[in-house]
Amino acid sequence: MSTNTPKKIGENQYQIDADSNLGMKVPVRIYADEPLLQKMLSGRTIMQAQNVSCIPGIVGQSIVLPDGHEGYGFPVGGVAAMDAEEGMISPGGVGYDINCGVRLLRTNLTEQVVRSKLKELVNDLFSSIPSGVGSKGAVRLSPSELDEVLVRGVSWAIDHGYGSSDDSDVCEENGQIKNADPNKVSDRARKRGAPQLGSLGSGNHFLEIQTVNQIVDKDAAKKFRIDELDQIVILIHTGSRGFGYQVCSDYLKIVETAMNKYNIKLPDRELASAPNNSEEAQNYLDAMKCALNFAWSNRQMITHWTRKSFERVFNQTESDLDMKLVYDVAHNIAKIEKHKVDGKERNVVVHRKGATRAFPANRDEIPLRYRDLGQPVLVPGSMGTASWILLGKPNSMDLSFGSTAHGAGRTMSRTKARRNYNEDDVKKSLNDKGIFIKALTRDGIVEETPQAYKDVDAVVNVSHNLGIATKVAKLIPIGVIKG
Repeated sequence: MSTNTPKKIGENQYQIDADSNLGMKVPVRIYADEPLLQKMLSGRTIMQAQNVSCIPGIVGQSIVLPDGHEGYGFPVGGVAAMDAEEGMISPGGVGYDINCGVRLLRTNLTEQVVRSKLKELVNDLFSSIPSGVGSKGAVRLSPSELDEVLVRGVSWAIDHGYGSSDDSDVCEENGQIKNADPNKVSDRARKRGAPQLGSLGSGNHFLEIQTVNQIVDKDAAKKFRIDELDQIVILIHTGSRGFGYQVCSDYLKIVETAMNKYNIKLPDRELASAPNNSEEAQNYLDAMKCALNFAWSNRQMITHWTRKSFERVFNQTESDLDMKLVYDVAHNIAKIEKHKVDGKERNVVVHRKGATRAFPANRDEIPLRYRDLGQPVLVPGSMGTASWILLGKPNSMDLSFGSTAHGAGRTMSRTKARRNYNEDDVKKSLNDKGIFIKALTRDGIVEETPQAYKDVDAVVNVSHNLGIATKVAKLIPIGVIKG
């Protein structure tokens, strides 16, 4: 399919109108500034969003957020809502790393205090949190224990001593989505997942020690317990590891076969979709929920070991250090939500792929602690640049099915990054910025060089200017752990 040219319809808003000759059922809406749009147009990002607009039952528009870049079938930074009765479920619209997400921990430490022990702290974290491709977690699960994790998520981890109920109170879905069914998960996914619980993994996953560099919204920051400049926080970015990857891989094959059965024709086989009410789609959703719970439990265990590292290095207890979880948000997910479409409220299945929920105040889905304010949104940048805390706002409901960007978004493939950069140069440039990094492999550093990503500030500015999620505070890394 050729890509139609987007037209500007407002500040930071572009649209490709629905073209029935191309099979498009809804328009494509792109939220970007001009340089971000040009980067998207230089690859397949917009064409992929146009292909998504052809899926039967899609409503509203096929959305590309400012961090949008090419993905599997759907663009990363893509959002699509499907009618709950007549729409489709597409595993590619969630992606391979199901519930890849981020969580933010606060502390009462200052940068000055942490700098004096930074290398010791990073080394301790690196040795106590498994990372890297295929890395094994620090717990061994029997098949029945794994089932419990898949059904109970964060609450399983808490019951086994990895944190407290304060943590689950500030997770999306309280860290435990209902109706997960381990019987819908393959033996291969179970074999891959069982040894990996409590591990960071590779690629763009990281743990960063950060310092608060700027506070834009003082009231919201105060509610999030982000109190002062130079305060130390920790950002943990990982997902469901090999378990989620295998769930996606298994069901892509199942759903692709089902397309013939249901006579579904799409412009790209990577969009493989099955009707929401079909057995294939429902089985995928039940298995996907297992991966969601696995990922929440995974981040919870890493949180526990992070707290223990800080306790060892600073010789204080977790409560002395006030290491509270601010929020945990999922990036790759599909779930039923109520949204207004053409003026009428209806149930839709929102696929968020590389996108963060950004609900405004007074939505029941937001934890009680933040309900009168709106949802905290965490947008990690690339290694060695800034990350942002944002606040979900009402415009997100009108423009993006309650969503905003999930990060900076790649502009360069991992292969190209390996070709163009070397480990020593990347390490030196980070060191010059006062950032100490510890990584398992050379590639882990080079593939994630800041130059391989968009400018996170530009991405966040678009979200802020559109009023879908607005700036609260900017965070700068001082210590980084990579797989």
